Amino acid sequence: MSALLVTGDRVQDAEVRALDAAEYRIFLAGRADVSFLQCPSWADVKDQWVGERVGWSLDGGALTGAAQILYRQFPGTRKYFAYLPEGPVADWSDPDIDRWLGPLLRHLRKAGAFAVRIGPMPAYRRWEASRLKAAAGAGRRIGDILASEVDPLGSAVAERLRTRGWKRCGGDDGGDADAQPRHVFRLPLAGRTTDQLWAGLNQEWRRNVRAADRAGVEVVVAGPEYLAEFYRLLRITEERDGFRLGRSLAYFERQYVALNTEQPGRMRLYLAVHQGEVLAAHTMITVGGRAWYQTGASADHRREVRPSNALQWQMIQDAHAGGAEVYDMRGVPSTLDPHDRPFGLLRWKLGTGGHVVETLGEWETCTGGTTNNALYRAFQAYLARR
Repeated sequence: MSALLVTGDRVQDAEVRALDAAEYRIFLAGRADVSFLQCPSWADVKDQWVGERVGWSLDGGALTGAAQILYRQFPGTRKYFAYLPEGPVADWSDPDIDRWLGPLLRHLRKAGAFAVRIGPMPAYRRWEASRLKAAAGAGRRIGDILASEVDPLGSAVAERLRTRGWKRCGGDDGGDADAQPRHVFRLPLAGRTTDQLWAGLNQEWRRNVRAADRAGVEVVVAGPEYLAEFYRLLRITEERDGFRLGRSLAYFERQYVALNTEQPGRMRLYLAVHQGEVLAAHTMITVGGRAWYQTGASADHRREVRPSNALQWQMIQDAHAGGAEVYDMRGVPSTLDPHDRPFGLLRWKLGTGGHVVETLGEWETCTGGTTNNALYRAFQAYLARR
């Protein structure tokens, strides 16, 4: 599919075409800003979605952008909701994003999508851990605190999407409608030694890691046969901390196989073992120069031996040794109120000395047309009921 565009006196063709997995992977390999959610293997994890990979170029040249699109059929219709989790992988600094965004939307409409949700990768704001720790107080939220840094590219992309009719899921203040976390915690690894990473941990973290070592906690990388134990601990964690991921054991088993088939070692399962018992289990995913702590679980007893701190410190070291430039600890709550239960998770991650990043969040738009507009409104009502 192509669209005729005019830039000054120059006519350009922006073409969107299907990519096979090999061509798509080659394109991703040259990029530093790729999420694991945009890897081909992630489509194999999502069993109720149909995946497609596309790329685009100008004047038939080399690929300048690509995306993995997940389609989910709207009940009772032949129409689909299109989702590009933490994608597309594109040149967001291009001031004329219509050169590729317009053709992409037309491709989606032709594929039967009535609406699309994307997750632009540029950051929006960033807060250093020390600033947020000092600002914690009753009723406070991260957005109330002056950011350490505002990314001009993120601000520009948000404005460009907004002027083109895209809507930020959950609005500008809240990310509850986002499928992926809007606020994430990232620990920079590039250019730092292991000693510097250790020094970046706060006193409590260093004390807890030492306590785990003295108690004889052993951290091991386990195979898929331990996923059932990981899942048992996850259910305990959900009950204790008052949340529910809504994932089955089969989901994690499918994820482990899909990601490691694509690249051996892409997903790892770490266990903290004390006196022969698994007390905590965390998963880590690596793609290129990034590593993610994805899901963590721990037992209710023997917490004084600090198994989770031992796990994380080993995972940080392994990510660093593997060449990762960033260790992403994924989502954090937006509350800074110590009396709010979720604040404990943020406080724990702040102790590693990294920073909180507010992403641009997820954005949606209808692909156009009266029928698609009606379906989009019905789809939003359907999600609200769920």
